[in-house]
Amino acid sequence: MSFMTLLLPLVLIGAMFLMTRSAKKKQQQAVDMRNNMQPGSGVRTIGGMYATVKEVDEDTVLLDAGPGVDLLFAKNAIGAVLTDEEYNRIVHGIEHDLKSDSDVVPDDASSLSDTDGSADAAAASDDKPVDFGKKDETPGITEPAAEADAEPTQTDAEPKKTDGDSDAKK
Repeated sequence: MSFMTLLLPLVLIGAMFLMTRSAKKKQQQAVDMRNNMQPGSGVRTIGGMYATVKEVDEDTVLLDAGPGVDLLFAKNAIGAVLTDEEYNRIVHGIEHDLKSDSDVVPDDASSLSDTDGSADAAAASDDKPVDFGKKDETPGITEPAAEADAEPTQTDAEPKKTDGDSDAKK
């Protein structure tokens, strides 16, 4: 037997071992996270619902999804336990105070241009209405030429189109 024929199965077994090890580690972290839930903490279910933990039992969790709405879930239906800041940001739209030393990105680009207003005044004076019509403004073309570009009309010399009911095939 050659060295390569022995090496290939060993590499495959090693890869399978590493993959199962990482999956087991993630599973254990999820179980620990669910076991460490406390009443009052915000959670996200695996279905995407956000709620507050009201009671924790051995296999179930009672969630408060809103005023007067209590839901009983299995512990393994909890996808994530959220921090207070994250829960308030997602559910209530409350942002925590930003650090004053960090750069704040503006919502629009108006603050990135000149602030003296001269650029806005120049841009306002250059505004002209935009015509999206199909006018041909080429010099030398008159109105009869523009009418020639229009869709041709049927004359008596041309046969009239029908829906397929003709006397020729009878």
